[in-house]
Amino acid sequence: MAGKKGAGVLELAVLGLLHESPMHGYELRKRLNTLLGMFRAFSYGTLYPCLKQLLANGLIVEDRPEEPNAPLALQSRRSKIVYKLTADGKERLQNLLTEAGPASWEDEGFGVHFAFFSHTRADVRLRILEGRRSRLEERLEAVRAALGRTRERVDSYTLELQNHGLESVEREVRWLNELIGRERAEQEQQARSESSKDMPRDKGR
Repeated sequence: MAGKKGAGVLELAVLGLLHESPMHGYELRKRLNTLLGMFRAFSYGTLYPCLKQLLANGLIVEDRPEEPNAPLALQSRRSKIVYKLTADGKERLQNLLTEAGPASWEDEGFGVHFAFFSHTRADVRLRILEGRRSRLEERLEAVRAALGRTRERVDSYTLELQNHGLESVEREVRWLNELIGRERAEQEQQARSESSKDMPRDKGR
């Protein structure tokens, strides 16, 4: 099950990056390492099976640009494969970006979804942020309970490590609270703006 979730995260990351621009495999690997490396140890060995599956599903295509000055026999060897999204790939990406369930709240799932928030609907963004906050609040309760049970039985270094973990989660919860407040304010402002645009038309009827 964990492998399936990881594959879903990688699929979203690949489709999201290719939506921004077509890329060679090497460039895609570098961008994925930057994106996924923040949330887990990204294995290059998982990329090409993912690309193969996306190709088989018709979500991406390979483009092999020819080098005009190269001999014909060498063109296929020298040309680099560029991966591009298809129309089905764009549709699949939009479907993935509407998912706001528990998988999008976990550490790696949240990070990748957050990286593509600019392409995500406002209501979905808010659900993901609130879900992530709830998940971290559950984690906080568990960590605090564990600290209460073990505080008297662990050495000072272990206690410092546990406190550091607690502070990290508390810091992310504060950050999420700020983001949620900003998202709600923007949605309320947009709703008021749309309402004010409708008012003159209502008066004219």
